[in-house]
Amino acid sequence: MKYLLLFLVLAAIVTCCAGFYIRDADPKTGEFLIGISIAVTFFITMPVFIYRRWKHRNVKDYMLTKENIEKMRNYSKDKKL
Repeated sequence: MKYLLLFLVLAAIVTCCAGFYIRDADPKTGEFLIGISIAVTFFITMPVFIYRRWKHRNVKDYMLTKENIEKMRNYSKDKKL
């Protein structure tokens, strides 16, 4: 999955750069390439990246619950000593 993300990001960057380069000669094709690269970045690459980063994490560890508040208070007390 790491290599898929790397490929998608590099492909989006190359396509966007090609779109800016081509835009002077053919504005319609250049704008299309830029739009496709941005759409791939935000609608495919970002969700895959977020899924990969949060795959093995517990969401409750990041929620503000009474247990976590007590852990934070105890941690700050321990740091002062």
